[in-house]
Amino acid sequence: MDEDEPSGQIALIEARIEQLADVAERCRKIILASKVAISCGAAVLLGAVLGLLGANAAVPLGGIAAVLGGIVSLGSNVSTLRQTIAAIADAEALRSDLIGRIDLRLVGDQGARLARNG
Repeated sequence: MDEDEPSGQIALIEARIEQLADVAERCRKIILASKVAISCGAAVLLGAVLGLLGANAAVPLGGIAAVLGGIVSLGSNVSTLRQTIAAIADAEALRSDLIGRIDLRLVGDQGARLARNG
């Protein structure tokens, strides 16, 4: 398949769209995990403040680390997801444009075309 032909370009674009969809799905999973980390970290901090988890200093530090790590991960993956969705939209628009440029005809259309041109 020649990459210069529209059908070859369309195949490459479709492969890229699938790749980007995988990236977007991975970002969504990480975003969910980040939200869970933030929630768990906040719960640990609340438990430490209320004295439910003992007097160990490592507990609130772990909660703070979970909250901050979750926030950083959430922000990073949200921006990556937005960029990926924009790239998917651009690739789909390009694919649609290439499909529109192809001279498509019906299978039974050849006889009618010969009659008109003959």
